[in-house]
Amino acid sequence: MSSQNPDQARRAGRGLDAANFFLADVRDGLGPYLAVYLLTERRWDEARIGLVMSIATIAGIVAQTPAGALVDATRAKRLVMVIAAIMVTSASLSLPLLPGFLPVAISQGIAQAAAVVFPPAIAAVSLGIFGHAAFTWRIGRNETFNHAGNAVAAGLAGLSAYWFGPTVVFYLLGAMAVASLVSILAIPASVIDHDLARGLHDADANEQPEHASGLSVLLTCRPLLVFAICVLLFHLSNAAMLPLVGQKLALQDKNMGTSLMSACIVAAQIVMVPFAMLVGAKADRWGHKRFFLAALLILPLRGALYTLSDNPFWLVGVQLLDGVGAGIFGAIFPVIVADLMRNTGRFNVAQGAVIAAQSIGAALSTTLAGFVVVGAGYSAAFITLGVVAAICAVVCFVALPETRKITDGGPRPQGKTAAVASAIAAE
Repeated sequence: MSSQNPDQARRAGRGLDAANFFLADVRDGLGPYLAVYLLTERRWDEARIGLVMSIATIAGIVAQTPAGALVDATRAKRLVMVIAAIMVTSASLSLPLLPGFLPVAISQGIAQAAAVVFPPAIAAVSLGIFGHAAFTWRIGRNETFNHAGNAVAAGLAGLSAYWFGPTVVFYLLGAMAVASLVSILAIPASVIDHDLARGLHDADANEQPEHASGLSVLLTCRPLLVFAICVLLFHLSNAAMLPLVGQKLALQDKNMGTSLMSACIVAAQIVMVPFAMLVGAKADRWGHKRFFLAALLILPLRGALYTLSDNPFWLVGVQLLDGVGAGIFGAIFPVIVADLMRNTGRFNVAQGAVIAAQSIGAALSTTLAGFVVVGAGYSAAFITLGVVAAICAVVCFVALPETRKITDGGPRPQGKTAAVASAIAAE
C-alpha cells in the first residue's frame, strides 16, 4: 500500500473525517430544501416540483456509471472531487438568479451529474488507504462524519431560515463547499493505493496486482444484479418521503417550512450516527445482508406512520426512523459492492452502475409521489411508497445471498493492511 505507515494512515483518516463532514451538505446540493423553496418561494405545485427533481436525477443516472469508471481509472481522485464540489455549488447558487422551469431543471441536472462522483470517490480513497480488512470500519466512520455534517448543516439552516428566510440555505452551501475543498486537499495523495482503490487484490509489497476484469462482470455477477434491483426499489420507496414531509410542513406554516424541514433532517441525522457506527463495528460479524434487510424493513413502517397525523411533532418524530434505515443503508452499501467486486478491479464502476439503479428509483419516486399526491393526497402517496419497500424486502430476503467473507471473528488484516490495523487500534 504505497509507502504507508500508521502515522500516514492516521493523517489520511483525519482528512477523510473532515471531507465527509463538510461534503455532507455539498454532495446533496439543495436536496430536500429544493422542494420547500420551489413550493413556498416560487409557488410551484407538487407535480411540477416532482418533475424537475426527476429531470435532475435523470442527469445523474446518465453520469453515474461513467463517473465510477473515471474513479477507477484516474489517479487524480482528489482533483475529481474538488471539481465536482465546485460544479455542484455553482449550479445550486444560480437558482435564485434563474428561477424559471428550464433554468432550474438545467442547473439541478448539472449539480446532480457532478455530485455522483462523491460516493465512489470517497469509497475508493477509503479502500485505497485502509484496504479490505479495515474497509467496513472505515465506511462506518465515513458515514458517521457524513451524518454529523448533515445534522450540523441542517441545524444551521433551520435556525438561519427562521430569521432570514429559505434562501439562507444557498449561503450555507457556499460556506460548506469552501471547507470541503480544503478537507479534500488535506488527504495526502501519496497514501492512496490506486490498484487497491479499484478493488484489486490487497497484496503484499512483493506481489503484483491482478488485472481488472472485463466490464461484463457487471452483467454476469448475479448477486450484484439482485442487489441493484433491491437498491432501485429501496430508493423508489425512500427518495420522495422526506420531500413530501417537507411539503406537508410548509403547507401548514410557510414561514416555518424550512425550519421544520431542518428539524426533520437533524432528527434523522442524529439517529444515523450511532447506526453507521454500529455497521462499522458489527457488520463483519453479524452479516452484511442482515443489516441491509433491516434498512429495508424500516420503510413500510415509516410510510404507514406518516399517514396517522399531520402534527409537526409527529412528522418530525417519525422521521427518526429514516435515521435508522438510511444510517444502515449508507454504511452497508459500499461494503456489499466491495464484497461482490473483490479482486475484479471494477469496484467503482460497479458502485456507479448500482447507484445509477438507485438514481432511477429516486427519479421515479419523486414523480410517482407527486402525481399520487395531486390525484389522491399525501396519505395515499405514503402508503404507495411503503408497499414498494415491502416488495423490496421480500426480494432481498429470497434472492440476495450473504456477501461477507467469513473467517473466525471476521476479516483479519494481512500484509500491508497490518499497518492500517495498528492505526485503527490506536484511535
